[in-house]
Amino acid sequence: MMKTKSCFVLLLLMLACVGTALGKPAKVKFPGGKSYLFRLYLTDKRNCGFSIGKPQQFLSERAIARRRSQRLPIDSTDLPVSKAYEQLVEAQGVEVVGRSKWNNTLLVRGKNLKTLKSLETLPCVKRALKVWTAPDSMTKTVRMTYRNEFNTWDTLTQSIYGATERQIAMLNGIRLHQRGYQGRGMVIAVMDGGFMNADKIPCLQMVNVLGTRDFVVPPSDDLFKETDHGTMVLSAMAVSVANRYTGTAPAASYWLLRCEEVQTESLAEEDYWASAAEFADSVGVDVINSSLGFHAFDDETTNHAYRELDGEQALISHTASMLARKGIVLVSSAGNEGMGTWKKISFPADAKDMITVGAVTPKGMNAAFSSIGPTADGRIKPDVMAMGSPTAVVSGRGTIIRDIGTSFAAPIVTGLVACLWQAYPKKTALEIIEAVRQCADRAQQPDDVFGYGVPDFMRAYELLGS
Repeated sequence: MMKTKSCFVLLLLMLACVGTALGKPAKVKFPGGKSYLFRLYLTDKRNCGFSIGKPQQFLSERAIARRRSQRLPIDSTDLPVSKAYEQLVEAQGVEVVGRSKWNNTLLVRGKNLKTLKSLETLPCVKRALKVWTAPDSMTKTVRMTYRNEFNTWDTLTQSIYGATERQIAMLNGIRLHQRGYQGRGMVIAVMDGGFMNADKIPCLQMVNVLGTRDFVVPPSDDLFKETDHGTMVLSAMAVSVANRYTGTAPAASYWLLRCEEVQTESLAEEDYWASAAEFADSVGVDVINSSLGFHAFDDETTNHAYRELDGEQALISHTASMLARKGIVLVSSAGNEGMGTWKKISFPADAKDMITVGAVTPKGMNAAFSSIGPTADGRIKPDVMAMGSPTAVVSGRGTIIRDIGTSFAAPIVTGLVACLWQAYPKKTALEIIEAVRQCADRAQQPDDVFGYGVPDFMRAYELLGS
């Protein structure tokens, strides 16, 4: 997770110790016991049961209309994975728990390693890769308590924007709002690890949530009791409480998609992410915010290398690089590795044709933790910067806090992208992405720390209208 996952895990361990001291169960057995996940790369899509000529069978009308308006073809990558191959795989005694049609892969679960490895010998399977091993136990998650209203000290400003005025004004987003563009008619998917209390906190009750979906294996019994990282990300876009807190796209509609398991780190999370992105496409999402990123895993033999940062080699990045070709703008956080040993952006922040967001301070200085570029194939990254050190967000406790991370810089940009696209609905995803880059304050001399710089969304509005 782009937040500081190590800090979050440390907090979980501390809470576990407290629970033990109080005589309460701190750990529970992992659901289903010891098992493994394998990613199967399939040979083709024969007998998938669908036809490109009948896309309404596997895409929503909104998704079809989005492609049509941007003159984008519906091709074989849009076809679902072959049902015949799924049945053949399941006949071997394993369970299909996920799939990616764009990558033509299946995610399967089983308890017998020998059986799972033998799947590579099936005629429909090109390669079988172990991507996850179940831990022995996990920390049981519980809901935080939350407040029904903001504390009086949450914000002292008299601005209509309250605590968020500075972070939105930095990107000249207030002027875009004043023109009447607040994301109305746009659909944003928030892909994250959980949305603690987002269904209960009063200021989030006014958000137009179209639906939720959990792609993690096994799924949570309630994604609203998982980490509040997604709650904070959502708030930066969606909350609207006059004089207290206003997000960058309060009039937009939202899908909340869980595709990150915060207690483990594995290649399987790339499969979850791909499934979530494809679902977002299928229901007609316009913009995706992803404040997740990966490069190191619990199984160190599966860690990514710098040379893979080309937007294609990692499954998650390959998937992300396809989104603009489906008519979607992806906005991803760059990562918080600037002060660590990795330094570079994480995956999928290396993807092509999307917007990677780094973090700056209120004075416009780069945050020391913000990950840097370039990509392995020499592209400028990050793309743009926004206020992430700190960002005003609403926590899972229902209070306004100031947290740090590129995770929270990204949604500031995401919401304004939706507003900009609302103003110019006939523009393509690629045109929106390029306008955001070109309106930034370092566009003439981009570098690998600031990218193209801090974007001016009013300037982007004017560029697209010229």
